[in-house]
Amino acid sequence: MRIALACPYAWDAPGGVQVHVGQLAARLRDRGHRVLVVAPSRVEHPDPHVISIGRTIPVPVNGSIAQIAPSPAAARRTRQALDDFGPDVVHAHEPFVPSASMFAVRWGAAPVVATFHAYADRSPLLAAAAPALRRLWQGLAVRVAVSEAARSFVQRRFRGEVRVVPNGVEVDLFREADPADLPEGRRILFVNRLDPRKGFAVMVEAFGLLSRAHPEALLVVAGDGKERTAVAGLPRPLRDRVVMLGNVPHDLLPPYHAASEVFAAPAVGRESFGIVLVEAMAAGLPVVASDIPGYREVVRRDEDGLLVPPRDPGALAAALRSILDDPDLAKRLARAGVARSARYSWDTVTREVESTYEEAVGGA
Repeated sequence: MRIALACPYAWDAPGGVQVHVGQLAARLRDRGHRVLVVAPSRVEHPDPHVISIGRTIPVPVNGSIAQIAPSPAAARRTRQALDDFGPDVVHAHEPFVPSASMFAVRWGAAPVVATFHAYADRSPLLAAAAPALRRLWQGLAVRVAVSEAARSFVQRRFRGEVRVVPNGVEVDLFREADPADLPEGRRILFVNRLDPRKGFAVMVEAFGLLSRAHPEALLVVAGDGKERTAVAGLPRPLRDRVVMLGNVPHDLLPPYHAASEVFAAPAVGRESFGIVLVEAMAAGLPVVASDIPGYREVVRRDEDGLLVPPRDPGALAAALRSILDDPDLAKRLARAGVARSARYSWDTVTREVESTYEEAVGGA
């Protein structure tokens, strides 16, 4: 099958949708399909399987900054790329974002499978745009959401079937890594963008509280963003126990998981899923995460990990301490997390995605 995957966000910028699309493309090729990715990028991408539709502009989206290409020129390049490739099916990720995905849906020469990744408690922008988007919605052959949270978000404004096919995760990559060389200590790992939505300032404050009981604790941070300055509020000796790795390429993350003792994910909301949670569980790390929609679908309370109220540094510190202080609890959560992560393996998820393509093509 010839499959075109459309990603609305800059291909050369970090982001969960980009990781998902890139890994899905690789898995589909492994299964014998011909796959083209159409996406914007900040610089020309060297991968011959990725067509750049042009440079991006930063746009505030759902509490973050998205790099998208909403221009007429990007629309023309998307259409040309699809005309040249001639796909049997188009898989548009976030089809309501005015970038490669929306342009791919509007192309209209092949049936479209659409995946909705986002979740928010409310979205005035989507509410205002819904009447104009209904024709686009009706033209989708199969509609998919990555979680119940993402499905509920889109179904508030649009009627029709939306099935759940979760994000896939390269679980084997995280299960088989050798540990990175890090300073000695009880290592707590944080992997995400350093912005308010991901709760990095909450993480830093919780680390300060935890250090009173565990002065040997070490906070390992993979990611970057404007909240990196939150570390400056720590006393100097404690600041020295924060290892700031900056942005780490996704395939180089597993050694940091293998070298750590517990994983923290204190996002404050607007999360439809938790790829970082599944990766941590696959690596055998006990997880402490915020009790928010999306996250609580992945981590079941006190079974696969510990859930704490968002924006509560004290609760986060207490949960981390309970894992550091109780080896039996840590082992139980780690074992359960490894078993749970298998649900999200790409072997399983790719087959589910392929079935949506077969349905879309058969229906067309």
